[in-house]
Amino acid sequence: MTTNDHSPTPPNPAGPGARSTSGMRQRVTDAGRTVGRGGRAGIRAVGTGGRAAGRRFRSFASADGAADTGLARLTELHAVNVAADAALTVSLAGTVFALPTDEARSRVALFLVLTMAPFVLLAPLIGPLLDRFRHGRRWALGTTLATRAFLAWVLASAVVEDSAWLFPAALGCLVASRSYAVARAAAVPRLLPDGITLVTANARLNIAGLVGMALGGGLAGALSRIGPDWSLRLAFAIYVSATVLAIRLPARVDSTTGEVDVDGIPVSEAPLPTLEGGSRRLRALPPLVRFTLWVTCGARVLSGFLTLFLAFLMREHPIPGWSGPVVLALVAGAAGAGNALGSVIGNRRRTPPPERMATAIALVALSAALATSILYSVWALVLLGLATGLFGQLAKLCLDALIQRDIADDVRARVFSWSETILQGFWVLGGAIGIAIPLRPGLGFGLVAVVVALLGAVAIRSRHLGSGR
Repeated sequence: MTTNDHSPTPPNPAGPGARSTSGMRQRVTDAGRTVGRGGRAGIRAVGTGGRAAGRRFRSFASADGAADTGLARLTELHAVNVAADAALTVSLAGTVFALPTDEARSRVALFLVLTMAPFVLLAPLIGPLLDRFRHGRRWALGTTLATRAFLAWVLASAVVEDSAWLFPAALGCLVASRSYAVARAAAVPRLLPDGITLVTANARLNIAGLVGMALGGGLAGALSRIGPDWSLRLAFAIYVSATVLAIRLPARVDSTTGEVDVDGIPVSEAPLPTLEGGSRRLRALPPLVRFTLWVTCGARVLSGFLTLFLAFLMREHPIPGWSGPVVLALVAGAAGAGNALGSVIGNRRRTPPPERMATAIALVALSAALATSILYSVWALVLLGLATGLFGQLAKLCLDALIQRDIADDVRARVFSWSETILQGFWVLGGAIGIAIPLRPGLGFGLVAVVVALLGAVAIRSRHLGSGR
């Protein structure tokens, strides 16, 4: 008896449907593995890119001996601080931090007054307090950051519940932020390497701040889509990290050993200038500091004026053929680019003397304002925005460098607090001019050019009077 080698295959008891289901399951499994491998590869790529960017940032912060003196740590701290501030601002962008340009001018005037609120405490109270405890600046910096961490957590609940604590907590954050800026600026000379100038060190901190702003603002913007409380809790976490970094700054931040004032006298032995009274305070400042302060006031007037005057001008009298919001976006982008360019220029290893640099850029901004009053157009406005951002950034870098160089450590924090208050007052003045005058481009930009020129004349006169005495 022979066997049939070609007998048919026995049928699958589960039927043909099982084979198709099994094949589909296999294809889904294979697709899942492919997606998983792609996701892991993407995560690895992001991680690798992040580590490379981190290495480049640390290399930038540590250049020119900054790692040895501790300036690199302060640079990293400042980047984290600005990232937290950006997250906080994004979270509250539609509430207390919103500029009400779509409201009546009286409401905008009230907004200008409120911007001065943090400075009511800064000059008379916080500056002298920081000078009194200048041997504990690490803890002073840490306190300003820990305070904002606590307030950010409070705001996370207040913004959802529309609590009455929303405005007081936001105001507290502003006061703590300005206090941090004063304490940080006063500490920079203690960490300055021999190979760079104070302007370069300040510019490096500002560039680090731009990096932190981009990262913090981007992360907060993504989380705010879930809810503003999420981005505020992100700000809380970043502030806590910054608090730890502040406390871990090198001990020389709290030491005045080896510091000398402008005349070569040890800081601990330097006589304190007479600082009572508003006009006496200005006369007590060194001539170059006073000169650059007045020049920087011109930059703040121009910035405040351009912000508010242009907002109302584009709303009520847009340029034919151009959308008002588009023009505002172009000018704001140009101002931001000018701000970044100012930091890049200031970060050069060798820079001209601060007072010369501030004078040169003031002349450029004044020329741009005059050109805009005569040749009013979109591109003239963009050029003015670029010049305004560049003027504001470089003038502030130069002013900070001169205060750090020429003011004794014993009173440096209070001089910084006074200068910040004065500069904010002139920003408000510029904004007030912008909302008070008729919306005629030739008149508006011509008038602000005259104000900037007058402040320049005051700066020259104050310098000559100081030199004469």
